[in-house]
Amino acid sequence: MKQTWRPGNMLYPLPAVLVTTRGKDKKDNVLTIAWAGTVNSDPAMVSISVRKSRYSYTALMETGVFVINLTTEGLAHATDFCGVKSGKDLDKFEAEHLKKEEAVEIDCPMLADSPVNIECRVTETKDLGSHTMFLAEVLSVHADERYMDKKGRFDLSLAKPIVYSHGDYMTLGKKLGSFGWTVKKR
Repeated sequence: MKQTWRPGNMLYPLPAVLVTTRGKDKKDNVLTIAWAGTVNSDPAMVSISVRKSRYSYTALMETGVFVINLTTEGLAHATDFCGVKSGKDLDKFEAEHLKKEEAVEIDCPMLADSPVNIECRVTETKDLGSHTMFLAEVLSVHADERYMDKKGRFDLSLAKPIVYSHGDYMTLGKKLGSFGWTVKKR
């Protein structure tokens, strides 16, 4: 038997990412976003959805740039903290001892401890009600060499990434196969 629920978002788990911004006032902020995703491959594009009440919303609207920083087990506390605290009240970088490095293509910080940083420029915004979607072109991707496998490919499992589902943060499970029909039948 299955229960029927009211309409809601049940597309879980979601990537729990830390998005970094810099306002026109040059103040940096970092916020947790669970509504982020790939939307196109050529050109490479992503989206994030942000509530208008979030402190970084103004910076996103003013500058039109941001960095998506993938999270890890080591960043789990900071990911949770940056999702419940506001940058208008404190410096979250300082509070969580997050190291910054400058993006290459845009005027925005990246998280040095993140295994992957994705520099983005907003191409379109769409007010969807509770959230505004920021559709963005990927300008540059930075991958930490510590997470390269023996063949020189990026292996995210080495970074111990985390995902979010219904208020819980979790790590990814075991690999079931690779793209191209190598997943075994049950």
